[in-house]
Amino acid sequence: MKKTILMTMIAVTGIAMNSYAQKVKVNKVFADAEKQTKVMLAEIPKAKATGSAATVGVSPGGAGQELVSPRTLDSGRLKLVSSRDWTSGFFPGQLWFLYEYTGNNEWKTEAEKYTAKIEREKTNGITHDMGFKVYCSFGTGYRLINDAHYKEVIIHSAKTLSTRFNPNTGVIKSWDNRAKWKTPVIIDNMMNLELLFAATQLTGDSSFHKIAVSHANTTMQNHFRSDYSSYHVLDYDSITGKVTQKTTHQGYSNESAWSRGQAWGLYGYTMCYRFTKDEKYLQQAEKIAAFMTKHKNFPKDFVPYYDYDAPGIPNEPRDASAAAVMASALYELSIYSKNGREYKKIANAVVKNLTNSYRSAIGENKGFILLHSTGSKPSNSEVDVPLNYADYYYLEALLRSKKLKEKKPLF
Repeated sequence: MKKTILMTMIAVTGIAMNSYAQKVKVNKVFADAEKQTKVMLAEIPKAKATGSAATVGVSPGGAGQELVSPRTLDSGRLKLVSSRDWTSGFFPGQLWFLYEYTGNNEWKTEAEKYTAKIEREKTNGITHDMGFKVYCSFGTGYRLINDAHYKEVIIHSAKTLSTRFNPNTGVIKSWDNRAKWKTPVIIDNMMNLELLFAATQLTGDSSFHKIAVSHANTTMQNHFRSDYSSYHVLDYDSITGKVTQKTTHQGYSNESAWSRGQAWGLYGYTMCYRFTKDEKYLQQAEKIAAFMTKHKNFPKDFVPYYDYDAPGIPNEPRDASAAAVMASALYELSIYSKNGREYKKIANAVVKNLTNSYRSAIGENKGFILLHSTGSKPSNSEVDVPLNYADYYYLEALLRSKKLKEKKPLF
């Protein structure tokens, strides 16, 4: 009897999730995204003129630089950041996605304009966020227009990122000048490996690939718990390579599962499998996906709370950015895994719910597309606000869903 009930529930859930994709009209969503992005393009010069400051999450050395990219809203005001901010590459990437979908050269022109503002980061060796900044902008652009200069910027950036690799620890150091840690490595850093893998493909130089594999393997060994949830920050002894601390900086507690961190891991190991075809990365991605989607606190609308273990659930902030990253990753994972149909259904459900319940009204929120993301709840920073990386991964997920439906390559 119990088995019959369970199978019925699975069948009903499957039917519901299959219908989600049909309810998302991608053409309409991208048309709305174009309208919102035009609003944002009009708001950026206004924010500069009124002195909107890059006061949130700025990388060291960012003060006094030109403000080049919208990041979030603060009390209704558009917050801009310099190229040194880790989020600076997402808005150029969003513009490239609009060009990819529409083929409209207006978006190509804007994408090139905002991408150029990120180029100075190719020599910035005091941050690990080279992939977020450069690959989401120049990398996305290079995939679409095959520009030789973009290729040079990608390779130069990979060389810069490689200088942060420590062979003693086997990982790329994430942050400098942090009193709490000596050699911190965050789960987010998995996302920057795409730049290194791509650099090997572009140059034939295997050193980038080897660094990426070392980082992925060491992170797999040390960052994850037995249930395949991950810590946010690990600290390493730079000489012995031993782990000295395991903490969760942006989640509820050191032993909790910060939702965006789980999404970074899912996306990162799926991407590692794309470049290496190493089965252990595929298995890791599948196990992370199982932790996320089968967790007792995974919401009915599939948009995670900021932390899976937050004590006030269901009255905790959601994180639409974590949902968008997860959906995009699951679409890619669906083409590699034997569980592909299930992953695609879940991704469809996430996209449907983000589209129907988490989008901004047209013309509002200074042009951001998604609402209700959470940057860092423990710091009371960027809680229940739009964030540029939520918009970026949401559009990427939509593009991937369309390509899968049309049986076209994702990359």
